[in-house]
Amino acid sequence: MELGLTTFAEVGPGETGTVSPRQRLKNLLEEVVLAEQVGLDVYGVGEHHRADFAASAPAVVLAAAAAKTSHIALTSAVTVLSSDDPVRVFEEFATLDLISDGRAEVMAGRGSFTESFPLFGYDLADYDDLFVEKLGLLLALRDSESVSWSGRFRPALTDQPVYPRPERPLPVWVGVGGNPESVVRAGLLGLPMALAIIGGRPARFAPLAELHRRAVSEGGHEPQPIAVHAHGYVADTAEQAADDFYPSYAAAMTGLGRERGWAPMDRQSFDAMRGPGGSLILGNPEQVAEKIVDMRETLGIERFMLHPSVGPLPHDKVMRAIELLGTKVAPLVEQE
Repeated sequence: MELGLTTFAEVGPGETGTVSPRQRLKNLLEEVVLAEQVGLDVYGVGEHHRADFAASAPAVVLAAAAAKTSHIALTSAVTVLSSDDPVRVFEEFATLDLISDGRAEVMAGRGSFTESFPLFGYDLADYDDLFVEKLGLLLALRDSESVSWSGRFRPALTDQPVYPRPERPLPVWVGVGGNPESVVRAGLLGLPMALAIIGGRPARFAPLAELHRRAVSEGGHEPQPIAVHAHGYVADTAEQAADDFYPSYAAAMTGLGRERGWAPMDRQSFDAMRGPGGSLILGNPEQVAEKIVDMRETLGIERFMLHPSVGPLPHDKVMRAIELLGTKVAPLVEQE
């Protein structure tokens, strides 16, 4: 089973106030280097176009990470394909794959935030249609050097070659927040799926994992891996983990709640989320390993990606969490 990390390069609000985008990106590169040093398998950077995140261009950030590492896989988490140009996405990640000696992945998603749609001139009424069409073009670009294609949302291509070409088929995952139609679409296309579990009980996602496996089979494809992305944190003790993580997490979730109509995050709700069966993968190394193993057994996942930098959490605490994830949690998960 692969273990890794994701981040949106959060710059604030947080326990220690707002971090400058420049400093946050420098911190991010230190995190990737440490993740590789402690033996983690994958690092993902999400795309957002907001003041509270510094990574609107994941491919650029991942290219910088590629120059500082040698074997950790580098993925977007996610690329908001609905509001991007699939040709440009393919070119950027093919280039990243060449720079990194075959470590690039695209995780394509529709996006849980909507800022990119007006920014790039798209109508939210076309939210799903945009993703379906652009995912089809991205896969066509991956599978053939020259592409003939037409659709609603960009100019047609006629026997158009696209370069550079990676030296292997570029891995494309689909990021899913819980929509069954998205799960089935990924499976029928024979694509691996990443489930974002940021609320509720992870066990309730088991039917979606099984739905994906059935769709892969019905589509006539070889079995494809399933990953989970979840908020969480690991510290030396359970009490320290909760006390470290809560201030930044509560600030971030309360801020989003004001936008989306959620109740403010309080300590009682937080403690319920970090308890057995809750969505937060948080605690000491033994507790975090147990939750990951439970998720593997319940969902049948092949990859787990922890997202500790919510808020943001102070950099030194994120670094310690990465160290513990690689040196303490990973051996426990492997042992199980």
